[in-house]
Amino acid sequence: MTREQLALRLKNACREVIAAEEELTEIDSRFGDADHGLTMTKIAHAIEGAVDGADGTLQELLDDAAMAVMSLNGGSAVPLWNTWLDGMQEGAPEAEETDIAGIQAIFAQALEEINDMSGAKVGDKTMMDALIPASEAIAAYDGASEDELFEAAAAAAAQGAENSKNFVSKFGRAKSYGTRTIGTPDAGAMSMACFFRGLARK
Repeated sequence: MTREQLALRLKNACREVIAAEEELTEIDSRFGDADHGLTMTKIAHAIEGAVDGADGTLQELLDDAAMAVMSLNGGSAVPLWNTWLDGMQEGAPEAEETDIAGIQAIFAQALEEINDMSGAKVGDKTMMDALIPASEAIAAYDGASEDELFEAAAAAAAQGAENSKNFVSKFGRAKSYGTRTIGTPDAGAMSMACFFRGLARK
C-alpha cells in the first residue's frame, strides 16, 4: 500500500462518516449529548484535510492526521481518535509504502494505544465494540490482498456495531440509562463502522 493509496482510503473513510452525520446525531440524542454526529464530522474533515495532497512517508501522513484531530475542540471522541491515529503513526514505517504485515503493524499499535487510554472492551457499548473486532480481523488476515484485508475489517466493524444494540452502556452519559440503552446501537461504534466501511473503498 502506497502513501497515496492510504490517503485515498482515509478520505473515503472520512466521507462515509460525514455522510452519516444525521444518523449519528439521532442515535446519540437518545442517551447522549446529541453531538456525536457533529464531533465526528469535525474529526473527519480534519483527517481529510490533513491527508489531502500530503507527501512524505506513511508515518508522516498519519502523524499529520493525528495532529489535525488533536487540535479540535469537541467531546470525548476527539482524544480517543487522536490516540488511535497517533498509535497508527507509531506503528507505521518511515517509508512511502508498506505490505500486509506493515498494515497489520499499524493497526495493532493503534489498538494497543487506544486500549491503554479507553479501558473499554467489547460489550461495554462504546466505539471499541466496532474497533476491537475490526482490528482483530486485520491481525488475523493471512492473505495477500489489501482489499480483502479492509473488507474483512469493515465487515467485523459493522457486525460489532450491530451487536452493540444488545449491550448496556457502561461509559459516558448513557451509562445512567442502564438497561434502557439495550436495543440502540452505540453511536461511537456506528461511526467507527462507517470509517472502516470507507477504508474498504479505494
